[in-house]
Amino acid sequence: MTHELSLPEDAAWAAFEARDRAFDGRLIVAVTTTRIYCKPTCPARRPKREHVEFYDDAEAARAAGYRACLRCKPDEVGRDRIAVAKAVALIEAAEESVSLDEVAAAVGYAPHHFHRLFKRATGVTPAAYARSLKAKRAAEALGEGSVTEAIYEAGYSAPSRFYETANARLGMSPSVWKRGGAGVTIRWTIAETSLGPLLIAATDKGLCRVAFDENALGLATRFPAAEIVQGGAALSALAARVVAEVESPGRDTDLPLDVQGTAFQEAVWQALRAIPPGETRSYAQIATAAGSPGAVRAAGTACGANHVPVIIPCHRALRSDGSMGGYAYGVDRKQALLKREGAE
Repeated sequence: MTHELSLPEDAAWAAFEARDRAFDGRLIVAVTTTRIYCKPTCPARRPKREHVEFYDDAEAARAAGYRACLRCKPDEVGRDRIAVAKAVALIEAAEESVSLDEVAAAVGYAPHHFHRLFKRATGVTPAAYARSLKAKRAAEALGEGSVTEAIYEAGYSAPSRFYETANARLGMSPSVWKRGGAGVTIRWTIAETSLGPLLIAATDKGLCRVAFDENALGLATRFPAAEIVQGGAALSALAARVVAEVESPGRDTDLPLDVQGTAFQEAVWQALRAIPPGETRSYAQIATAAGSPGAVRAAGTACGANHVPVIIPCHRALRSDGSMGGYAYGVDRKQALLKREGAE
């Protein structure tokens, strides 16, 4: 190949052989004998490796003299992405809730088809995206005005609709959130580990923050009205279990947690916790396990949003080519954790 490709060729071929849906829109497969280009999931019979070239996009394949496959219609992947982007903009701009039928009609798709398409691209359904957006707006507004006004301004039809699921999303009641965590006690300590100092913080429900090279300032910034308390007998016992998990990852799977994220983030975190110690998964595999095969980048972002690394083992996530990828606390620590688990 004389052109540049963002993926290693071996990884591109593996994605093509596996018909990996996560690479649709990210990889174009061109067949030199037919001069046709396809998406990786094309159902046609696989050509020989020596008859295949890879491109990052359809435009590059067309420039090289290839034409689109009439069977898998690779150019429609771009159309799908534009439709999803338009739908996201529509949902975000709407002052009131919009139905799936309305969103699908606005972008020119059948509702049931667009429902699957949107979830594959974003990791959540249109309805879940709208709910998450409302919750975010409400959380922001709760810091500025009355609780009731904030709920209506966020797009909820009534306060009861917000209160039904507020605790699951925010981790505390709306009024407490507005008051910066007033009434919530967060206990913290700095524990020494072989990988460096580790901040361990927990509410009465469980661990809310575990982070290397971090102090309690972030907790006070996030919850300025919460009671931030150092130490305590209960935390000491919990911290000892966390340190043991750092030194021998994967042995304590019952540590209590008090973390919340979006529906997709929590699905990714559950997928991470399902990876056995000593094994790894690619971001594409994690996205698939979370129910959204096309949301590979979003899966990586969800790993980065993990509040309790090691406990939720985002260090077991690798790039599709097997390389380490990023890690918030340094690749050396990621490699050390994997080595302790016996990962190859």
